[in-house]
Amino acid sequence: MDEEVRLYTTNADREKYNNLATLFGITVALDYLERAFVRDSITAADVFMKMDHPAALHRLKVGVPATVEHSSEAGPETGKWVAETTQNFITFMDALKLQLRAKDQLHPILQELVTGYARFKGSKDWEGRSRMVSWLITLNSMKASEEITEEQSRQLLFDVDHAYAEFFRSLSGGKDDIS
Repeated sequence: MDEEVRLYTTNADREKYNNLATLFGITVALDYLERAFVRDSITAADVFMKMDHPAALHRLKVGVPATVEHSSEAGPETGKWVAETTQNFITFMDALKLQLRAKDQLHPILQELVTGYARFKGSKDWEGRSRMVSWLITLNSMKASEEITEEQSRQLLFDVDHAYAEFFRSLSGGKDDIS
């Protein structure tokens, strides 16, 4: 009855289970870290100052997977992607115009917008993408109840509007016209 049970029979299976175990360990550690942060047992500075893993730190700041941030060769731009991205632009700009300012109100919409925007070929070179990622980082550093200022809101609207115009010009192949 005390016989050892193997989860794997091949090296590929062993590697798979080792990776899953590592991922589980990371998930548990992040869960404890999140709980400590929510209880104000640690500050954001404590979390990030002790990290000597720049790629992981950047991923946490940006708040979207690397496959989203760096995907510019995801395939042909379909009508569905164009419609979804356009909808996300309009939804986010309307939220700002309706004076939504809190992180928990803006972050999910902006994250969805950046994710959709990143699907398009060449988007990693668009100026609007870097501006939106920068705003995503700004929102990620805030608490859910914190709000951006009126000045920040106006700048964010300006930046997103610029990205929206850039997006439409790219659809017609007019990237060279972008100022």
